[in-house]
Amino acid sequence: MRHRLRGRTLGRTSSHRHAMFSNMAASLIKTITREQNPESKKKIVPGRIETTVPKAKELRPYVEKLVTMARRAQAHQEAAAQFASTAERNSAEWVNWRKSANYQQWNKAIAPAVALRRRAFALLRDKDAVKVLFDKIGPLMKDRDGGYTRIVRLPRVRQNDASPLAIIEFVGNERDRKKQRQAPAVEMATN
Repeated sequence: MRHRLRGRTLGRTSSHRHAMFSNMAASLIKTITREQNPESKKKIVPGRIETTVPKAKELRPYVEKLVTMARRAQAHQEAAAQFASTAERNSAEWVNWRKSANYQQWNKAIAPAVALRRRAFALLRDKDAVKVLFDKIGPLMKDRDGGYTRIVRLPRVRQNDASPLAIIEFVGNERDRKKQRQAPAVEMATN
């Protein structure tokens, strides 16, 4: 009996499931920087992937935890920025900075952010996705307390097995922006 066991197995072993979530999360994160291919008929929307409803529901907390890590790292990176050097790496000025007390303070301030990046890499196993997550998505979601993704059910099913399809996407895209409607111009009749 599977009473009180959390999560869906999705017909996979645990290692296969973890690998699948890692790949899906990396794909979702990397869509932020993906460009539209001119030859492709399918429109690419940044920050969105299409999958089945059960997979999307299981992927959502996985991605939310990663975005929370990126958000938490932002504060540490900003605190460390005051001690950072702008000198080119391995230049004489940079070497002097490495020997100074400022480097020690910078190293101490940036350490939690580095640890969070390493934890995110352990879950994603993709350097490009971690870079996008911490450099682009983290600052975008800085002021949002949770709820970084949404699941939208699609009105169609997958053709081969009739699985219900859904889109999982980051919030804060064009769907959230309200369009300004222009009221029609009405001419006033003068009597």
